[in-house]
Amino acid sequence: MTGPSLRIVTVNWNAGDLLRDCVGSLPRALTGGFTLERMVVVDNASADGSADALEDAAPGLPVTMLRNPENRGFAAACNQGAAGSEADWLLFLNPDTRLSADSLAPAFAFLANPTNGRVGALGVRLVDEAGHTQRCCARTPTPGRLVAQSLGLDRALPGLFPPHFMTEWNHADTRDVDQVMGAFLLVRRSLFEAVGGFDERFFVYYDDVELCLQVRRAGWRVVHFAGAEAYHRGGGTTDQVRGTRLFYGLRSRLQFVAKHHGPLALLAVGAATLLLEPMARLAQAALRRRPGDAAEVLRGFARLWADLPRRIPGLLRRRA
Repeated sequence: MTGPSLRIVTVNWNAGDLLRDCVGSLPRALTGGFTLERMVVVDNASADGSADALEDAAPGLPVTMLRNPENRGFAAACNQGAAGSEADWLLFLNPDTRLSADSLAPAFAFLANPTNGRVGALGVRLVDEAGHTQRCCARTPTPGRLVAQSLGLDRALPGLFPPHFMTEWNHADTRDVDQVMGAFLLVRRSLFEAVGGFDERFFVYYDDVELCLQVRRAGWRVVHFAGAEAYHRGGGTTDQVRGTRLFYGLRSRLQFVAKHHGPLALLAVGAATLLLEPMARLAQAALRRRPGDAAEVLRGFARLWADLPRRIPGLLRRRA
């Protein structure tokens, strides 16, 4: 009896040494209860050499590198890395994470309990360099929550307008949640295929929100398991392009609303996102005396406005 099998999928885009550290952490996590089918690293046209000679980071382990000539986005690359797997479980793991002996074996022991037979997706405690637990589980977005987020009300009045991430909870206990973060997202492979994998229309961001929503709609549980942990730096590959990160996050927000809530909700969230949020963000940058932040805000929203004309027909068809 070898236990369940696992494929790890990591999408890389200019992650630098973070990717090598992630791959290098894998051997210490392979401690009983499961077998590793392989780790697949999908490189989205990195230009920093981060995807080179990865076999040296974990000698002897089955690591496969897939190189894309262009950046296909996170969702598409995840699907690419998962394709053809016969493993029982898929672990989508960001390159700015590191595993330990406390990352995988405890999670598979938890899943082996018959009472957890309906767990379809699982996340673990994500910790920073100092060992502090990150608030990484989230609520499924609603139009009202997204409008409040655009206006900054979730930060100013979190008691009245709960933020996306469950910051009021210390993540020290195991519980069912709406969403676990895609930095460490363990999913049943058969379920992943049954729900169609990641929706590739989300280039990046909201892809994990969407997948966890589909898992729950299919009748399975999404669980934050506090008995296992992994290191997560956070923002490791996107800190260098904050304006671009803002653009993709806002665009995916509108795509999510269009897909799940329809034209009227899209109009409300779109108005708040496009007209009110830039003013709120610029005011915040001014109060903090961060001209660099203001420049990134302008860059992100300028790109969103430029993208909008060709995006509108697709947004209006999202519910199909």
